[in-house]
Amino acid sequence: MELFVNGVTLFWRVCGTGAPLILLHGNGESHEIFNEAIPLLAQRFTVYAADTRGHGKSSPVTEYRYTDMADDLLAAADALRLQRPFVYGFSDGGITALLAAIAQPERFERIAVSGVNLAPRGLNGAFLRETRRALRKTHDPLLQLMLTQPQSDLRALGAVRAPVTLLYGEHDLVRPAHAMRIAAALPNCTLRVLAGETHESYVVHSQTIAHILLDLLPA
Repeated sequence: MELFVNGVTLFWRVCGTGAPLILLHGNGESHEIFNEAIPLLAQRFTVYAADTRGHGKSSPVTEYRYTDMADDLLAAADALRLQRPFVYGFSDGGITALLAAIAQPERFERIAVSGVNLAPRGLNGAFLRETRRALRKTHDPLLQLMLTQPQSDLRALGAVRAPVTLLYGEHDLVRPAHAMRIAAALPNCTLRVLAGETHESYVVHSQTIAHILLDLLPA
């Protein structure tokens, strides 16, 4: 399915029946990272798996801002007439979900995010150095995005009213201290660190994230 919002065409895969659950992928990916998870989730939820602007089958763009992606999410939810959906975001998708929840604190029933940071300094030093080197070679705007955005005041998270679950791998790209600061800033938050997992190992082309969400979200 295609939706035209905020001047771009967004592709959404929709399947299943039940309460609405939005899935948001990470940087440089598409909804296809959830191919293994969607069949399980669709047994309980109507799954809306998005390709964010500039990704997958959605419109290409030359410049990326997380705030634009958050605006797209809210506009798409309006177009789809989704009332208080669940939302799960991985990495950049998690950033998008939290920024949307800051903008409209009552919009989501429940939020789960994995490997999310709200400032580039929240990522570990080795990853930042590697990304800077890659940017010098490729000039990829998606790498530029991670090195310069978001720049969110954690105090703004105090506006979020939905319960939030923060998921991180034991060997994540996000600094543990940064993760704890995000958790402390959210009024209703549960922080879970998954033993043995990396930033993406339990999410990308994995059924593990489906089992986590099925345990986490009410039927």
